[in-house]
Amino acid sequence: MLKPRSTATRELVNLDGIWRFAVAGTIGPEPWTGPLGTRLEAPVPASYNDLFTDRAIRDHVGWVWYQRQVRVPRGWTGERVVLRVDAATHEGRVYVGDALVAQHVGGYTPFEADITEHVSPGEEFRLTIGVNNELTGVTMPPGTITVAQDGRRKQTYLHDFYNYAGLARSVWLYSTPPVHVDDITVVTGLDGADGTTGTVGYTVGTNVPAAVRVRALDAHGTEVAAGEGANGTLRIDDVTLWRPGAAYLYELVVDILDGDGDGDGGDGDGDRVVDTYTEPFGVRTVEVRGTRFLINGEPFYFTGFGKHEDSPVRGKGHDDAYLVHDFQLMEWMGANSFRTSHYPYAEEVMEFADRHGIVVIDETAAVGLNLAVGSGLMGTPPRPTFSEDTFHDDTRAAHAQAIRELIARDKNHPSVVMWCIANEPSSNEKGAREYIEPLVKLTRRLDPTRPVTYAAVMFATHDNDLIADLFDVLCVNRYYGWYVATGDLAAAETYLEADLRGWAEKFGKPIMLSEYGADTMPGLHSVWDTPWTEEYQLAYLEANQRAFDRVEALVGEHVWNFADFQTADGIHRVGGNKKGVFTRERHPKAAAHALRRRWTSLGGRKPSPAVRPGDGGRPGDDGRPAVAPEPGQA
Repeated sequence: MLKPRSTATRELVNLDGIWRFAVAGTIGPEPWTGPLGTRLEAPVPASYNDLFTDRAIRDHVGWVWYQRQVRVPRGWTGERVVLRVDAATHEGRVYVGDALVAQHVGGYTPFEADITEHVSPGEEFRLTIGVNNELTGVTMPPGTITVAQDGRRKQTYLHDFYNYAGLARSVWLYSTPPVHVDDITVVTGLDGADGTTGTVGYTVGTNVPAAVRVRALDAHGTEVAAGEGANGTLRIDDVTLWRPGAAYLYELVVDILDGDGDGDGGDGDGDRVVDTYTEPFGVRTVEVRGTRFLINGEPFYFTGFGKHEDSPVRGKGHDDAYLVHDFQLMEWMGANSFRTSHYPYAEEVMEFADRHGIVVIDETAAVGLNLAVGSGLMGTPPRPTFSEDTFHDDTRAAHAQAIRELIARDKNHPSVVMWCIANEPSSNEKGAREYIEPLVKLTRRLDPTRPVTYAAVMFATHDNDLIADLFDVLCVNRYYGWYVATGDLAAAETYLEADLRGWAEKFGKPIMLSEYGADTMPGLHSVWDTPWTEEYQLAYLEANQRAFDRVEALVGEHVWNFADFQTADGIHRVGGNKKGVFTRERHPKAAAHALRRRWTSLGGRKPSPAVRPGDGGRPGDDGRPAVAPEPGQA
């Protein structure tokens, strides 16, 4: 799905601002049929949960309604008029006047509707958008709804971040010509013995068969290649590559012509441009070779974070100020990458990463496919995770749709180097392979150019994991020193190294620490290794990093988390998850400065193999166990 852009043939109206807002049950049964009977208003984009002082709104389970008047520009006569919602968490319905024009399930990817037949240029219409925050066994992420004795509906879920809801991203009205570009796919490569020629494979989709012309422009707007037809390959001599930390973007200008595209008048009136769309792209390659991850043929070492779209008051609402500041903090630290844990982020985030050379692991909202995590039993689910009564074929169908929509939206971003199709599924449990394998095949079919990964949960080990061989890179989430061997960092370091070596020796693939971290209360200090103190977070990270540096197959380290974030209420969560290197307000903890020293010195390169003094770096030589215990047994 193409992002709306203003071009010579297209216009764009942003509908962000203050909308009327109401919770279902406080208004009539069909709120789209007239003005909302409410005195409440809410900003778009923003989650609604933290805006109001009424606890019933924060804890509401079900539909809420947004409404505003919209005027179609009078110059859009004869044009196609499209309404686009960048995200509605987790289900959306759009009404123009009394007419339902669009509905969509999935809270983090866009959807749109052609509303040309429902509106008139120069006139206003009533726009109503319903948003439903319910999570069930067939949503991504999944959840369960129960009814309390007093009749209140309660939402529970298996992921450790707050279920913010609403219109958290922008809403747009845009125009296109009747004949228009509706999709573009760009695949880049390198050619020639010296690798200085870039190849740009392109495929253009149009709503009806049409003559297509494409031009590649460099960063100065100079044409460097051109072609004709709906698909083909351009060649760019002396290409400037998109590199981590040194982004360079070209533009692919796609024109639809009313003739045959050869410039001689042909079947039209001189090959007049009837639609034009510009898609930025970067020329780069991604490859897994042995235990190395290569970008442009050069080894790359991931340093950075799992993140969240989360900030005070706005919840998951996209905020350009936080976007810029967060990227500045990552640059200050020497972070070169992040994972979109645990859902696709706003398109503005991806575009910013493209422009600033930040590498992205792009993840679906498939988090919580693990009943053992939800039960707190550390690897022993109360009932099977994958079964006809739990997560089944319908769940996988929703998961597959989430993958399709993610790739359709983000396939042309040079910053995206890997697809992560699930976070912490119960990959050690019977039924995991039958559930996951078709999704891996789907991902490769949709995009054969990028590696595919998943993030393995703590109690999925190299001995019991049932799906690791299906993937290109093995991302593992590990919390030795926090959930296992709490407070014993010497043991934690040994356990982690043995764990990583086990994966490396069995599968011979690149391994990445996609999560490691310790909850930390800013301002809490101790002279001992005391969990929750700033000193412990620092010592915990350093112990993990010593193990990393002794494992040759490791290709990256992502700290959990970039910043503290909100979660559901719980006695183990004090105002949310505190594993951030920054507070929720983006104030650095002590560990941020230590990470900065390490990552700026690495510069995206794997540290030289390190050894433990006196033992040659072999786990077990110091009298500590060479094999990590099962989680919960340390």
